[in-house]
Amino acid sequence: MKEWLRSIPAVHELQNHDEFFNLLNECQLDHSQLTKQLKEILEQVRESILNNQWHGAMPGSNQFIDGLFRTLKTKVNKQFSFTIEKVINATGTILHTNLGRARLSENAIDHVVETARNYSNLEYKLTEGERGSRHSHVEGLLKEITGAEAAMVVNNNASAVYLVLRALAKNKEVIVSRGQLVEIGGSFRISSIMEESGATLKEVGTTNKTHLYDYENAVSPETAMVMKVHTSNFKVVGFTKSVETEELINFTKKLDDVIFYEDLGSGALYDFRKHGIGDEPIVKEIIELGADVVTFSGDKLLGGPQAGIIAGKKEIIDRLKKHQLARVVRVDKMTLAALEGTLIDYARGENAMKNIPVIRDLLVSVNELDERSKVFVTKLLQRTNGFHAKIFHDESQVGGGTMPDVVLPTMVIALKHDSLSAEQLARKLRTESKPAIIARIQKEEFILDLRTVTPEEEDILLEALITVSKS
Repeated sequence: MKEWLRSIPAVHELQNHDEFFNLLNECQLDHSQLTKQLKEILEQVRESILNNQWHGAMPGSNQFIDGLFRTLKTKVNKQFSFTIEKVINATGTILHTNLGRARLSENAIDHVVETARNYSNLEYKLTEGERGSRHSHVEGLLKEITGAEAAMVVNNNASAVYLVLRALAKNKEVIVSRGQLVEIGGSFRISSIMEESGATLKEVGTTNKTHLYDYENAVSPETAMVMKVHTSNFKVVGFTKSVETEELINFTKKLDDVIFYEDLGSGALYDFRKHGIGDEPIVKEIIELGADVVTFSGDKLLGGPQAGIIAGKKEIIDRLKKHQLARVVRVDKMTLAALEGTLIDYARGENAMKNIPVIRDLLVSVNELDERSKVFVTKLLQRTNGFHAKIFHDESQVGGGTMPDVVLPTMVIALKHDSLSAEQLARKLRTESKPAIIARIQKEEFILDLRTVTPEEEDILLEALITVSKS
């Protein structure tokens, strides 16, 4: 053991080795950083020898040194590799929260890259040559698309809800139906956000039934707001009753200094109902009914970056912009660029809207998916011998806590392999493929739904399956 320990090369000797200098150049590391990594590996070798667990080459040998530098290179590459990686989503779930929700349109991506690479007029008026507001870049588009008098953007919809409650109803009462006290992802509850904001929650009605007279009976001199929360992530069915937005707006208008606020959650700007998909209210419709303020997400049905959008009456939005919390929850230039790129497609009209991946993937037809699946399976079986495939009708999900009662008819590919189980196949594609491939397992079959796979990704997926079959 002592001989082996004495045979371990000194750090300064290894620092003079050609491979050390090659790694410095290849990995673009400082000398001290690479030395630190090298020392950690040598310490692990010593520990293994002392514990009689070393099974490698004799320390000091050429084989040992070659292996040492291979280990060093692997360690460095792993430490300085990005942890956020591209994956191929073959699950068919369009707004897959674990996989980053909405993919951005090419227009949005190009705008983000250009904005990130250069200086920009984020808070500068080019015409006047004076300081401007970052709100201005998307406010005009949001006003045009939603019909609102004014709008602003914060970092997510939970922040939007919090800012509205804090700025407009602190130390005052907010009336909400019990059936709308929702919990969103990560155990964030409307009731908890309201408590943190300093507003007082005044629950009305029951879980399944709330009537207009419940709101009427709840109004007091302390009432600042009537709030409606769209139940984006669940549905109550059966013996139910809720008060429609229009009724609540008309009721609120009769009251002095009481705001009607609706949190729309998913924030649909495109009318999916005309395609028979769900019953999500359109932001513009709620604004046109006379809502004082609405909030909604940017990265769900809207199909943009994570953001919380607040739109409504100018007097109210101006108060929110001036509130101290507005700076705390503001968005950066990349988010604004991504949102502006997305909103421009909406402003151009329905044809341009279909450039947005979320809309495109929601509207793709079963016939198209069937044809793509058949072509994919034909190519796969022509180039491999181990796979068995079948195509059948199934259902895709919208995901992201939106349209909980909506299922999208689809065609899926079910794969079985002669020597790999579905679990083994899933693990290999998840851990050995670059990019990683995420799919579903159902009844011991590996399920691919091409709804959320682009044509370019289909080629990558095909090659990955062929590689796995040969390994």
